[in-house]
Amino acid sequence: MIVASETPVRVGVFGLLGSGNLGNDGSLEAVLGYLRAEHPEAVVDALCGGPEVVAARYRIPATRLHWYRGEYRTASRAGAIAGKGLGKLVDVVRTAAWVRQHDVVIVPGMGVLEATLPLRPWGFPYSLFLLCASGRLVGTRVALVGVGAAAIGNRSTRALVRWSARLATYRSYRDALSRDAMRAMGVDTARDEVYPDLAFALPAPPAGTPSGQPGPVCVGVMAFHGGDDDRARAEEIHRRYLEGTTRFVRTLVEDGRPVRLVTGDACDAPVVAAILDAVNSPLVTASEAASLADLMKEMAAVDTVVATRYHNLICALKAGTPTLAVSYAAKSDALMERMGLEAYCHPAREVDADSLLKQFRALEERSAELRRTLAERNLVVARQLEHQFTALTKALFPATDHPHALREAS
Repeated sequence: MIVASETPVRVGVFGLLGSGNLGNDGSLEAVLGYLRAEHPEAVVDALCGGPEVVAARYRIPATRLHWYRGEYRTASRAGAIAGKGLGKLVDVVRTAAWVRQHDVVIVPGMGVLEATLPLRPWGFPYSLFLLCASGRLVGTRVALVGVGAAAIGNRSTRALVRWSARLATYRSYRDALSRDAMRAMGVDTARDEVYPDLAFALPAPPAGTPSGQPGPVCVGVMAFHGGDDDRARAEEIHRRYLEGTTRFVRTLVEDGRPVRLVTGDACDAPVVAAILDAVNSPLVTASEAASLADLMKEMAAVDTVVATRYHNLICALKAGTPTLAVSYAAKSDALMERMGLEAYCHPAREVDADSLLKQFRALEERSAELRRTLAERNLVVARQLEHQFTALTKALFPATDHPHALREAS
């Protein structure tokens, strides 16, 4: 019989959680579901970007990730620059003190080892390094669970990411490309495993029933400006993305198709507003989904999804809806291949409405077949995630060698 020790295991969750990105919060929700099901004795709290949101939504204590509240605002005045600099020093002590209070810290999913979107080394990469270094220093297990990684051009960011991975106790990745990227950056990945994204562990909504007639379409949009290496042409990339997506939506409306615009981050709202204004049709509406569960329900209710954000794609694929990816990184292509839809990817940097429409119509012609494919792939993904959580328990919650873990008694 397994019984809990007098002092329950203390688990921290860490990341840009509660900050408006639904994908990050979905990964957190999946890990909390695992902990509550498999380790109900655990005492859980968070060090995160949006502590008020996390505490209210997930009912766990939460602490602000950064001492300086203006961390993600551009610092132009001397006072703000000094505040940021001081904050970096204070965060060394704050992070180490927080980590020390825990037996285990989990970084749940997210693209924490990549820079496929604009990223400064002294932002989150620095915070992640402090976390992993603190874990090694004080003896707390730090696990990077189902994370994304990619080749990084900036030398400072690459060094911080590489050392973070090296210092972590446990690593698993959401695709083989991520593991390969870390190996190429000098991390020993011999014991690291690849599993599906954690968000696939969330409950699926009831599948929709297509009417047989052309029905509504979900279009997932993004405030896309290219990646970390595209800063010089970021505005041009964004303009082309917005123009191509707007023209695509307008053509769907001209064909009489209702279009539901969805997002995955608070920063995407201006893109929605721009498309609504440009198309100006009652057939185009905007979602106010507040979670990945809400997004999945929206996507289960439509005939087809065309989406950019990675976790928009996951929601659509998990819901079993035929999906076309407007892909901004290799991770999207890898995800579509895992789910059997690799033929339906379109580059986000070069959105061509005519080509996108051609792919969209080809996707819809195979809708029934692709729904069957997605149902089969989702069963495989579910089994793989069961293995992920079993491996996580074995690595982080051993029964005999941790003073606060479960112990076995007969």
